[in-house]
Amino acid sequence: MGFRFLPDEPVSAVRMPTGHSVLIDPSARSGNACLEVIEGVARVYCPCEETEGMTLAFLQSGDQLRTDRLCSDGVCVEALTPLCFRSDAEIEDSHGFDAVNEWTLQLLRIRHLGSAEQRLQALLALLVNRLGRRCGDWCDLPFRLTHERIGELIGSTRVTSTRLISRLRSADLLSVPNGEQILRLAPILIESAPLAT
Repeated sequence: MGFRFLPDEPVSAVRMPTGHSVLIDPSARSGNACLEVIEGVARVYCPCEETEGMTLAFLQSGDQLRTDRLCSDGVCVEALTPLCFRSDAEIEDSHGFDAVNEWTLQLLRIRHLGSAEQRLQALLALLVNRLGRRCGDWCDLPFRLTHERIGELIGSTRVTSTRLISRLRSADLLSVPNGEQILRLAPILIESAPLAT
């Protein structure tokens, strides 16, 4: 997994194209600084050797990543869509809500569902409910995830993820439009998901 380092000096706008990542080094950040997403969708993941690539959270416009709560190895931020964030934001009083902690909790809940089918459906519903939107007969997610990444998120192999996604496509519950970086999901799939919020 490749990434570049985020400059130590606070910056008011860091732009990243889809697929690029930066490492956030907590030792280079002041105690009350944080990153704030201005536009786009990001995946926050662990760069540690033992857990390399483990997804911790997804962030969207307005979400903050507190740099005073990172492990000593830091975290990486990957642009799932064209991304713009600032590294000079002040921590907002969010009355105890932390976007990264909330995502980590929800992803952990999904991992404890009984079957891979349930975990995939719950993951897709969580992503659409938090990051997607309803567009006519479909719910659109503004980015795609690899089958390997989906496997990591639901605690299965890439092969199992591919098989489950193929079933959803055959049942017309999931569509991947050619030439677009979106994922389309049938509302019935989202509404009937375990842990639906």
